[in-house]
Amino acid sequence: MFVSNHINVNEKNHLSIGGCDSLDLAKKFGTPLYVLDEAVIRENCRRYVDSVNKFYNGNGMILYASKALCAGGVLKIADEEGLGLDVVSGGELYTAHKAGFPMEKVYFHGNNKSEDELRMALDFGVGRFVVDNEQELSALSRLAKEKGKTASVLFRIKPGVDAHTHDFIRTGQIDSKFGVALETGEALAIVKKAVCAENIAFCGIHCHIGSQIFDLAPFCEAASVMMGFIKEIKTECGADVRELNLGGGFGISYTEADDPLPYGTFMEAVSRVIHEEAEKHGVALPFILMEPGRSIIGPAGVTLYTVGNVKEIPGVRTYVSVDGGMADNPRYILYQAEYDFLNAGAAGSDKTEVVTVAGKCCESGDLLGEHVAIQPVRPGDILAVMATGAYNYSMASHYNRLPNPAVVLADGGSARVIVRRETYEDLVKNDVL
Repeated sequence: MFVSNHINVNEKNHLSIGGCDSLDLAKKFGTPLYVLDEAVIRENCRRYVDSVNKFYNGNGMILYASKALCAGGVLKIADEEGLGLDVVSGGELYTAHKAGFPMEKVYFHGNNKSEDELRMALDFGVGRFVVDNEQELSALSRLAKEKGKTASVLFRIKPGVDAHTHDFIRTGQIDSKFGVALETGEALAIVKKAVCAENIAFCGIHCHIGSQIFDLAPFCEAASVMMGFIKEIKTECGADVRELNLGGGFGISYTEADDPLPYGTFMEAVSRVIHEEAEKHGVALPFILMEPGRSIIGPAGVTLYTVGNVKEIPGVRTYVSVDGGMADNPRYILYQAEYDFLNAGAAGSDKTEVVTVAGKCCESGDLLGEHVAIQPVRPGDILAVMATGAYNYSMASHYNRLPNPAVVLADGGSARVIVRRETYEDLVKNDVL
């Protein structure tokens, strides 16, 4: 399964990423190795930007959800392609600052922002605070007053929409740690408070219903609910909602069983609802924001590993052990996430073996996939896991004191490191003896 012309099989029958032979990449940069195809990232950014221009006449902006993969080199691409940025922590915010990302295009999320994070965001001149709760609103008002600034805010709303996805990544239902609920009146109450709050400029509302969603209906339902709330805010508070942020969550293809709709299909369907509801309620069309992350960076990523031992247990299964695992990709142990696996040196050949790919951590659950089809693999081969651009590097850990892999950006037949490989010395530099 190859996601684009940029990730394919070359004349040697090797997996090629951004015009680079994956075996050459593994030899030059070592494994485990995260490889990102720059052209795929840029193409995905442009699809979203083009859809905003087409369906909203440019009255909107795409924000890259940096939690998917936050590194300076990636943020620079997002900026060059005209995107804004969604950050969720002081660390992501600081990374954006160091990368020179325009702060006025940064939207600061998070359900439990510390006062230090709020102060830093005010000092950096963040464009919008996506406020999660009343305590945060009060703290932000006080801190903005102390600094003689006005904080522009959106509120995260729970629209009560079932996103039809894994429980761990559903976020729009009332029983969620994120945001304020419509059903209880909590959402309207916090908007009323913001309209009167000192040093606060109320700009709009935000929702996010979940991740890795393939259905159109939940997105359309959320858009309808939010437009109804915009009407309620105008009626009850006399305030115009200038911005509507509909979040992200668009699904991608991890395996051939996944069948996501083209991004433009999502955007067109939601746009139709927004326009119809605006006319129905007699409200102005708000500035539309969306926050794709996985669907921009996920398909662009491939992780390369070196096969260590191959252990056949007759009548049970065959384990193929690699030099990484749950430390660099925890998604299988968390969600039983499925991937497409390739022997990178025989990428175009038939998959004639069924194996379980095991990591090197001291956990029985340290697996990358069970009973997966792959070409024959032997010790020393390079194994590729496809569509790993999102939530692999960003969720990596140091379990068993494994250093984090390097991140390489490939394009036009050349590659460069954008995050260096950690060393053992990096692992101990903060130890106090």
